[in-house]
Amino acid sequence: MVRSLFVSDIHLGCRHSQAEPFRELLQRYEPRYLYVVGDFIDGWKLKRRWRWLPVYDRILQRLMTLKRSGTELLYTPGNHDAFLRNFLANFGVVEVRDRFVHVTADGRRFLVTHGDQFDKVEQGMPWLSLVASYAYDVLLSTNWLVNKLRGKKDDPYAFCGMIKRRVKYLVSHVSEFEEKVIESALASRCSGIICGHVHAPRIVEVGGLAYCNTGDWVENCSALVEYHDGSMDLVRRNGEVIAHLPVPAAPDFPNIDSPIESQERLEGAEVEGVLVA
Repeated sequence: MVRSLFVSDIHLGCRHSQAEPFRELLQRYEPRYLYVVGDFIDGWKLKRRWRWLPVYDRILQRLMTLKRSGTELLYTPGNHDAFLRNFLANFGVVEVRDRFVHVTADGRRFLVTHGDQFDKVEQGMPWLSLVASYAYDVLLSTNWLVNKLRGKKDDPYAFCGMIKRRVKYLVSHVSEFEEKVIESALASRCSGIICGHVHAPRIVEVGGLAYCNTGDWVENCSALVEYHDGSMDLVRRNGEVIAHLPVPAAPDFPNIDSPIESQERLEGAEVEGVLVA
């Protein structure tokens, strides 16, 4: 039992999606809030060639089981499932919004969004992202085949992961990705941001705010877990803790001038846990 679970970049429909380990993660946790932070479905790949495996149905069944047991499902689309941005609404089973404000157990506010909106390459040259995605698929397939021939099974995409991390960090540097998402969190009067997109699991302080990237389910198999005291762990599929975000010794809320907004924040922290931004 955990308070919240944040996952992103599962890429169902992509042949390299590690869907079975993701299903095992869902079996391990029973969160009160489950956030899908974009790219759950890889619309780019499914549009090119339909690929739907039985394990995908088992993932959906697990999500429905969690919903029936009381888990609140919240979905913010990414660039690979951007078509869902045409259907932003609460559908009863799942709420789809472009972004959320999540209030942790200790009262901190976190902006939750995929992050592609802050990627200059994605926004200014989407064709380049599309070409790079297909080229990277070729690299993934080659890496998987080589590792299979060499008998390596534990981390079949390690080499690709290393390359992509370097490329993504370069893109992040060019587009000032982390700084931009932090600016958006600050503008939303939040203590930090939870995002995905760059496939690089990471918790770090940027400008006094917490930057939490959930990672992905292709190379890293990582997720962000919030416990009932408000602390968070970034974990891998085997339970290994990548990074930890503790509860601050003293509350560190952004300055809020309006008493109405302040009351909304307090009500959200005590009752809802989730505010729509």
